[in-house]
Amino acid sequence: MADEGVAPDARLRGLVGYQMQRTLHLVQADAAATLAPLGLRRLTFAALAVIVDSPGLRQTDLARALAIEPPNMVPVVDELVRRGLVARERDTCDRRASQLIATEPGQRLCARAARALEAHDARMLAGLSAEARMALSAALLRIEENASRRG
Repeated sequence: MADEGVAPDARLRGLVGYQMQRTLHLVQADAAATLAPLGLRRLTFAALAVIVDSPGLRQTDLARALAIEPPNMVPVVDELVRRGLVARERDTCDRRASQLIATEPGQRLCARAARALEAHDARMLAGLSAEARMALSAALLRIEENASRRG
């Protein structure tokens, strides 16, 4: 029988990876709910944001930037193109390749979604000082670097 007042996963909560997994699940769910009214998913927003910030990017470079296998990027870009948020234009240097350009509606939607996600971030970070937020960002970057070295 479990002790009263002790969480059933108390042992796991002592593991940073478990804490990160639980937190990530909740943060991602809130981000998804934030983007849904705009007709975006986290991945479609991420792709759109990178395209807006890097006009002329090739699809393979987009996949690399988002750490996604190139074949998995195809339906994401296809969706953005179908919705009129992104256009494919022939690369003037390599006629076999296409460059991705955000359309005006894509740029406007990206800006709206970015504002919505900034509000989401504020909700998730409520109660943390500016110093704590900076420390959190630095710690997450270090963990990412450590995990990348292992792979």
